[in-house]
Amino acid sequence: MEITYYGHSCFGVVVNGKHLLFDPFITPNELAKDIDLAKIKADYILISHGHEDHIADAVSIAKRTGAKVICAFEIHSWLNNQGVTNTHPMNIGGKWKFDFGNVKCVSASHSSSLPDGTYGGNAMGFIIESSEGNFYFAGDTALTYDMKLIGDYRKIDFAFLPVGDNFTMGPDNAIIAAEFIKCRKIIGMHYDTFDLIKIDKTRAIQKFEHAGNELILFDVGETKTV
Repeated sequence: MEITYYGHSCFGVVVNGKHLLFDPFITPNELAKDIDLAKIKADYILISHGHEDHIADAVSIAKRTGAKVICAFEIHSWLNNQGVTNTHPMNIGGKWKFDFGNVKCVSASHSSSLPDGTYGGNAMGFIIESSEGNFYFAGDTALTYDMKLIGDYRKIDFAFLPVGDNFTMGPDNAIIAAEFIKCRKIIGMHYDTFDLIKIDKTRAIQKFEHAGNELILFDVGETKTV
């Protein structure tokens, strides 16, 4: 699959010809200052939780592209009030078939409130299942034992895991998460954007290698095929 990194936890993934955009936080991110928001493609926008560093550009991109937004019910209601009506509300444990494949919502251990202080419902992760492969987008989360259920019942080809620590799990816990979900190919996210989540990237990659895993860290704006 073709994957483009827009900074922080925002990735574009092309699945069966459809452009999926996860957790759009670009314009407030100094590290993403060279990203042209108007050129970002999106058929679907998936939002893991309501914090500004995951939803800041969701309204503007959704209105420009007409993308369907997949999110918690509370975020769906908030977006409707912002004039974004092409939404698909979901909640933890639910699965829905879209034209690119299935989306399964799973637990994420994290808080969730929207930029105006509105309650954002439960934070979630997403499992995407398609004819091109399966992947797990964890969102912001701590290491949880629930992740073992993913590894027991799903085949995961690659996974997006937070590695920045402080607000989420760091590299050490992400390595355990990789074992739980039985996935060796990990794409790191939610790191370096702020001082509190800066990491030693070389050391993190070495730790994953020592555990028999691969940690892939994109440059902002970079596109790779995974």
